[in-house]
Amino acid sequence: MKKQSLFALMAIVLVASQVCLAGSIKGKVTPGKSVVYVEGTPVMADKTIVVDQKGLLFQPHIAVVQVGTTVEFLNSDKVQHNVFWPHISGDKKKTHNMGTWPQGQKRPFKFTDAGVVTLLCNVHPEMSGFIVVSPTPYFAETAADGEFTIANIPDGTYTVTAWHEGKKTSSKQITVSGAATADFTLQ
Repeated sequence: MKKQSLFALMAIVLVASQVCLAGSIKGKVTPGKSVVYVEGTPVMADKTIVVDQKGLLFQPHIAVVQVGTTVEFLNSDKVQHNVFWPHISGDKKKTHNMGTWPQGQKRPFKFTDAGVVTLLCNVHPEMSGFIVVSPTPYFAETAADGEFTIANIPDGTYTVTAWHEGKKTSSKQITVSGAATADFTLQ
């Protein structure tokens, strides 16, 4: 019984020490409705999300996922759609065309490279959307006013990047030791 109690106490101390060494980054991005993520060694996720093609739009228009996430592209429209991207963050070697498919069908793709993916449709050139693939689990979509919080970040020094559709991406180094602040004005 004493060994079990000792192991339980050690487990509690270990968890508490990890919580104590975690901080957060709060800030504001101008303009609002942006994406903020912490750069780092890619950490693969095992998640799945759906990006729908509905009403001749990609929905959501912007999705933020972690490296390793599978995105299922669903066609909810009565017309056929295509999904392709010409590059990932400007790297044209990472182009991909998923083909064309009818209403009700899904096509999955697992994103293994971090960066910004511009989604397009060959059938409907007016359609566009974005997937921001974060290398780490530390990311946030800002509120409409640009406010964001990224929680549970281990203490350390990181590069934090802010992205907004149509604006130049901006990065800065931030040291997290408890709470840190990172504000961005994107041009």
